[in-house]
Amino acid sequence: MILEESARRHADVPRRDRRPLLLIVNPGATGVSVERTQLSTAVLGLGYRVDVVETGAAGEAVELARAGDRDGYALVVAFGGDGTVNEVANGLAGGATPLGCLPGGRTNVFARTLGVPAEPVEAAARLLVLASDLRPRRVDLGVMNDRYFTFASGIGLSASLNRHVDKRPGLKSRLGSPYLAYAALSTMNSRYIVAPPHVRLSVDGEEVDGVTVVAQNSDPLTYLGRRAIRVCGSAGLTTGTISLALLKRLSRRDVSTIVARLVSGNSARVLGHRRVRGFAGVAGADVRSIDGQALPVEVDGEYVGELDAVRYGTAPRKLAVAA
Repeated sequence: MILEESARRHADVPRRDRRPLLLIVNPGATGVSVERTQLSTAVLGLGYRVDVVETGAAGEAVELARAGDRDGYALVVAFGGDGTVNEVANGLAGGATPLGCLPGGRTNVFARTLGVPAEPVEAAARLLVLASDLRPRRVDLGVMNDRYFTFASGIGLSASLNRHVDKRPGLKSRLGSPYLAYAALSTMNSRYIVAPPHVRLSVDGEEVDGVTVVAQNSDPLTYLGRRAIRVCGSAGLTTGTISLALLKRLSRRDVSTIVARLVSGNSARVLGHRRVRGFAGVAGADVRSIDGQALPVEVDGEYVGELDAVRYGTAPRKLAVAA
């Protein structure tokens, strides 16, 4: 019904007078298909003048989005997973052009945080409704060195997990959450109990040592199926700060209790664990290796490599979004 009403409202607007929209598609994302791309494009085309471009390599969406902002598109839409959204957000950061999301990954954390419908065609219909009265809002971005993140970045366990999963995309696609849960337990037991990288977190004049750091720009941290995984519950897209959690160490008997608290959906329970320390609402923090091991790092669920040191910060109201 909403789609039909929106289509009727825009039917008399000549295509040349419709607002230009750039749709950036990651054809390799789990939830992206030729059919879904065509249907979503058709829906968006009822109210916008749509240009579609597919990404072919990592990092390409950053430049495509940056060009879209420079070329005067009214809206740049990312159709892919959280990695695609991250790249498009990095391209649009600081500009006036808003970001729209068509969920095409398995988790779609940022899109879900914004309240975007899970089905890409339904998300396209939502954007169609906004076509005649596009009123974007501005949200904060987190900063990891010179890269922005929309919801979270991790050093240590979460980065190693993402590196492990990225090596087996077929299993991730076919098995979904059960495989992610298995991979998480395997990563904990194989490395972070035996020989984890040791880090020093410097925040608000205090230094604390541990094996894993999570920095959040929004809540929740991620999802396991429909279940929200919450760690830093005080994080939010308009707080002007980031929140962090430090895992001080991990033993075999800690694994079951930490996992139980993670899947509870209660951030207070997670931060209340004897091995975890939380830092809410900070402007920035520094993390460095203290044992000579390079630090595995991820942003928005995408493994980005190993670094010797990381500077976390926040960029208030850096990104315009339409949702």
